[in-house]
Amino acid sequence: MENMAKKKVLLLGIDPKFIDVNLATSTGWDANRVKAVAQEENNKLTDLGYEPQFCFIDLGETAESVVSDRLSRENFDCIMIGAGVRLVPQHTVLFEKIINAVHQKAPPSSKICFNTNPGDSAEAVLRWVSN
Repeated sequence: MENMAKKKVLLLGIDPKFIDVNLATSTGWDANRVKAVAQEENNKLTDLGYEPQFCFIDLGETAESVVSDRLSRENFDCIMIGAGVRLVPQHTVLFEKIINAVHQKAPPSSKICFNTNPGDSAEAVLRWVSN
């Protein structure tokens, strides 16, 4: 059987080092837990035959350019945008910038999905892209 190209997945989220300590305390998602669970999801996707890649961003200073640059260099079958970018009210403008960068730079065939926390990223990808 011939090797088929693996589906490329971009796991886009805020770098755990920027997690607000107060938010981490109230949600239980501190930097170490986010890193560990994100790596588990990455491994799960790899085991399922996908080619996942992380794209960690800051809180806005360079986030838009990092995403634009990444999407200009490589095409992804699916772009998963993390809950930390979308669900924290003070990140609304950041979320808009990220969505617009994805809209501008990703091919029209790229699927976009959202997790609800770092532990359901693979589930989000699987809703939209089968391997």
